[in-house]
Parts: sequence; C-alpha cells; structure tokens
Amino acid sequence: MGRRLNEVVKLADKSKIYTLDEAVSFVKETAKAKFNETVEVHVRLGIDPKQSDQMVRGTVFLPHGIGKIRKVAVLAKGEKQREAKKAGVDIVGFDDLIENISNGRFDFDILVATPDTMKDLSKVAKILGPKGLMPNPKSGTVTFDIGVAVKEFKKGRVEYKNDSFGIIHVPVGKVSFDKEKLIENIKVLVEAILKAKSSSSKGQYIKSISISSTMGHGVYIEQKI
Repeated sequence: MGRRLNEVVKLADKSKIYTLDEAVSFVKETAKAKFNETVEVHVRLGIDPKQSDQMVRGTVFLPHGIGKIRKVAVLAKGEKQREAKKAGVDIVGFDDLIENISNGRFDFDILVATPDTMKDLSKVAKILGPKGLMPNPKSGTVTFDIGVAVKEFKKGRVEYKNDSFGIIHVPVGKVSFDKEKLIENIKVLVEAILKAKSSSSKGQYIKSISISSTMGHGVYIEQKI
C-alpha cells in the first residue's frame, strides 16, 4: 500500500461497526486522491452464488444519482427510436448499431433494447456479454418503455448484481456529495437489495455491508440503517 492509504488504514477502527452517518463521514474525510473519488457500497450476501435461483439482481433509482454522466444507447425501431431521441438518448439505431457493435465500434455505458430487437441483438451477445453491456429484463434494459428507461438511467438508475462470491458492488455517488445525499442513496440501495431476496435463499441474507471510496479504506456499517 502507498503512504496515503497506510495513513487511512491507521485511522480506521477495524474492530468497529460504524453507524451509517459515521461511516460516510469517515469515507469523505479520508478521501485524499487528486480526483473526485466514487463512493462504493459492498454487500456480502449469505447466498449460494452457484445457484441461479438465489441470484440477486435488479435496478434501483438513486434519488441523487451517482455523479457521473453515463452514455446511453438504444436499440429500437421506428417510433421507439423517436421516443428515445426525445428522452435525450446519446446513441440510437438498429441495423447500423448492431453492425457497429459487431465491428467493435461502440462507446456507451448502457444499452437499452426493445424486446422485439433481442433476436437480432443475439448476434453480438458474445461481444456485449463480457463487457456487461448485454440488455436483460432483470436489469431494466429490455423494455418498450424506452423514454422512461433512458431518462432514469441518465439520472441515476443503477444495476446491482451479486458476483461469483455472492457480493454486490454498487457506486452510490461521489465524495463531493453532501453527506445526507450519500446516506439517502445508500439507504435506498440497501432497501432494494433486501426486497430482492429470493425465497430459495435460507439463513442470514446479508452478512455484511461496507463502504469505501475509490482509493480509500473500507469500513463496515450497521446492517440496520
């Protein structure tokens, strides 16, 4: 670890479970990088990530966004393309967009597609999948409500999904955010994850919750927030 991170580690009480207020204050005060660091929440779940019926995945609208302007693309036809443009989409198309993706010429953070285009999009699934860009109904990126989806993803809708270790990692804002805004975003996220629990998941659902900044040291927080 570098000197700066070593200093932060010394400040953190490893034996302490912080209140949400204390944890957010700690992350903000110890974020000393020369850029506006992202605040991330990490939720370790008591699920078996190898069981598909226990997977926890969905989207949630964070009221204060994440402090990043994301480029949204839409794959649609006819009227739905016009709806996307009206909503402020960055990229929209159909055959031309699929061709650009197949040739590796694409630059977007989120791809939203209408259900009737998914068969055509499957041609480039092997390109989009590894990058986490393949639309999926569970992530809210396969929908006919194109206008709503575009507006929400640009304003602050984020996807959460457990990894192969049963941990969910989600950005909830920037260290420059007011503490109250970060706290509200975190509460909304945790509530959504609690509601997403599968009926097949037994035992303790949430094992731990921690928060950290991009270059900072994580601290554990109370689960009842």
